[in-house]
Amino acid sequence: MTAGEAKKNRIIVTVLGPDRVGIIAGVAQVLADNNINILDISQTILQEFLVMIMIADMEMSRVSLGTLKELLAARGAELGVRIDAMHEDAFRFMHRI
Repeated sequence: MTAGEAKKNRIIVTVLGPDRVGIIAGVAQVLADNNINILDISQTILQEFLVMIMIADMEMSRVSLGTLKELLAARGAELGVRIDAMHEDAFRFMHRI
């Protein structure tokens, strides 16, 4: 697999909301349940708010990005945070200079 092929299935997952126990575990569980590999994760607490970004690989997943977004949104509602996902290409396009 070339570097370009490796990137074609990458997604960016963002999590924003009040910090509490179990958020990272809850997001990771949704990804693991759908055979999505977390490649990198960055998180910080800004005062009492969690801000997290994950890069994940959907190569081995059988779920669509649309379905994954629904699953993550539902888990976010359970956890009291906002969780979203988008394809890496869309993320890069939105944040180009």
